[in-house]
Amino acid sequence: MIADYRDGYSLEQPFYRSPDVFERDMERLLTRRWLLVDHESRIPDKGDYFLFNIGNESIIIIRESDDKVNALFNVCRHRGSRVCLEQQGNKRLLTCPYHAWTYNLDGELRPPQLMPPDFDRSRFNLHKCHVTVYHGLIFVCLSPGAPPDFAEQYAPFDEMMDFHGFGDAKIALKRDYPNRCNWKLVVENFLECYHCAPSHPEYCSVHPPDQLLALGAGPGSGPEEAMEKYQPILDEWTEKTLAMGHPVPEFERDEHSLDLAQLSRVPINDRNFASETRDGKPGCKKLMGKFRECDHGETAFVFNPTNYILAFNDFALMVRFTPRDAINTDVQFSWLVHKDAEEGVDYDTDNLIWVWDVTTKQDKQITENNNAGIMSSRYRPGPYSMHEARVAAFIRWYLNAIRLPA
Repeated sequence: MIADYRDGYSLEQPFYRSPDVFERDMERLLTRRWLLVDHESRIPDKGDYFLFNIGNESIIIIRESDDKVNALFNVCRHRGSRVCLEQQGNKRLLTCPYHAWTYNLDGELRPPQLMPPDFDRSRFNLHKCHVTVYHGLIFVCLSPGAPPDFAEQYAPFDEMMDFHGFGDAKIALKRDYPNRCNWKLVVENFLECYHCAPSHPEYCSVHPPDQLLALGAGPGSGPEEAMEKYQPILDEWTEKTLAMGHPVPEFERDEHSLDLAQLSRVPINDRNFASETRDGKPGCKKLMGKFRECDHGETAFVFNPTNYILAFNDFALMVRFTPRDAINTDVQFSWLVHKDAEEGVDYDTDNLIWVWDVTTKQDKQITENNNAGIMSSRYRPGPYSMHEARVAAFIRWYLNAIRLPA
């Protein structure tokens, strides 16, 4: 199927529904990349934990100390039971509910009862998962071997991550939008704005039509002519933003890269919208990071096709698409604000989340309808429009990744 793929078209049906293909996705692609799982403010105290579930894997993300976050496979080394059953909580120790094997917060096994004298408990600690905390963001890599070099991979993001101050942020709200469809359909939908006008009237009320056509899903997502027409507006905004001392980075990796990473800053709506909120006014009075005034800009961090941050001067949106099986994907959005911001005083949650909450609910219906149609015996791959260039690039990246040897 990989060899027969026709460039510029959607994939054949099995790529969106086959358990065998999903297993290959997990093995060749999803377990070999760094994945954004959450912000560390979710686990502020020692023993605080949450579970990150992807495919058949469950990972315990737990705080051991002020400066140490661990990631452990949620599999007891006795007979394989899940150790943590609740999605989140606080644990002094990690005790398996089946036979009470107990582990320290770093996964070290404590002496279990009734084991033979020659039992070597050092061989039966919980399996560790690669983990790193980057500007307050928690990433894991499920690879059984050495993970990619995180610092090298995301060095181009450092300046802008620091400028937005994610390390001094907190989660204002978190919402889940489970999708009954393959993870690639969720990603494809997110990477194009060809559907914005017919499907997202609220989103379109915030962004002008010429911008949506040129940059609706980021640089490179629209027709070249549309970008040429919009370029003078972008240039004017860039000049004023740089004069304010605010960076305007632009970085992009192609389909032959490990992560298809991208970093860009663009205006939200020329001069009319200070933030991506219902009324266009800042959603939070306390600006984040090094911002001291609004530049009407939006920063898009694309870590990989399943993990994004959309950041404004006053708040940020953490986007996580997590594959569960061939036809189910967890979609989670987390809104971040300055750690000292107070709800009801500095920000109104409804105004803060309005754009993406309504848009993501619409996207859920869109992608689930897409999935239902693909299940038909009459489905055939269709051609991408000029407004779906990033989708085509994603598909090429995906096929390159799953071509890799086991």
